[in-house]
Amino acid sequence: AAAASAGGWRFVFWCNIPLAAVCGTGLYLLHRKLAPGATTAPVRGSIDWISAALLGAGLGLLVFALYPDDPGNRATGSLFIPAGLASIIVLGAYAWRQLRQIEPLIPRALLRSRQFIGSSIANLLIGGALMVALVDVPLLGRLVFNLNQLDSGLLLTRFLVGVPVGAVLGGLMARRFGGWQAAMLGIVIAAISFVQMSTWQTTELDLKLGPLRHADLALAACGLGFGIVIAPLAAAVLDLTRAENHGLASSLVVLARTLGMLIGLSTLTAFGLHRFHQILGTPELNDPTVKERVDHLARLVAAAFLQEYREIFGIAAALCVVAGLVILITLGPRTYRFSATASK
Repeated sequence: AAAASAGGWRFVFWCNIPLAAVCGTGLYLLHRKLAPGATTAPVRGSIDWISAALLGAGLGLLVFALYPDDPGNRATGSLFIPAGLASIIVLGAYAWRQLRQIEPLIPRALLRSRQFIGSSIANLLIGGALMVALVDVPLLGRLVFNLNQLDSGLLLTRFLVGVPVGAVLGGLMARRFGGWQAAMLGIVIAAISFVQMSTWQTTELDLKLGPLRHADLALAACGLGFGIVIAPLAAAVLDLTRAENHGLASSLVVLARTLGMLIGLSTLTAFGLHRFHQILGTPELNDPTVKERVDHLARLVAAAFLQEYREIFGIAAALCVVAGLVILITLGPRTYRFSATASK
């Protein structure tokens, strides 16, 4: 929020460059430190770079297809059709190549696993619900609660603070009680939080429980729930792979969640535009003065936005419920516990 206020929203993305450079340097130095004493078994000598390039290009084109470049006027981007068709062709070429490989880029046993499919679907749904919080909470602060840009961003920090705390708790609970139980707890907390958020009023920030605001508690609980579910779903996939494939398995988990976020962003834009204009309609302003008409219109717009976001929060709660059912069916009642040397 502070970076956006200081240099505009584009400046936030420029901040990723030095952060990525620091992370890359750290990984390089760590690799150099560990390389001389490495005693792990050698990994597969050949890497299917062609398949990796096809998969990366296909997913990249899918990102371009789903990204709404002008959300104020249309739900889909200008490249939706050409990039979408190109993505289908490239991903089809990747699938065709994988069917003819003895050792495909993604192990066939992993793709046939019920646990992997369930974890991927759950992450896809969670990604869509996660995007609701990331996008709509700051917008709600600006358009309904009349907060400035900085305070709207800070409102989201209640949610963001809960995510890492929940991630740590989720890992501990997955080790102690089992993965699917921890994942179910997290997704239930997130769903309940979204249900509460779907009842928010324009005066929500004025409602308090002791020294804390109701909205802050709901956002923190929602972030906590999302954080708790991260580790168990990742552990469920890692448990199915050999140690040398853990990097691939982890990336597939993140990929599913990221695709869910992209689909959620595109769907949010389409639904939001449609519902806002449907709710607002054509206002009839019969106030005697221009100022009163402007104020009246502002109240109608704020009410339309509030109703739209309530419905979106309700949809996010439904996504969490469906994700919970997927987790229960595909991951439970078997428990997943962390193991640094999974060898299946």
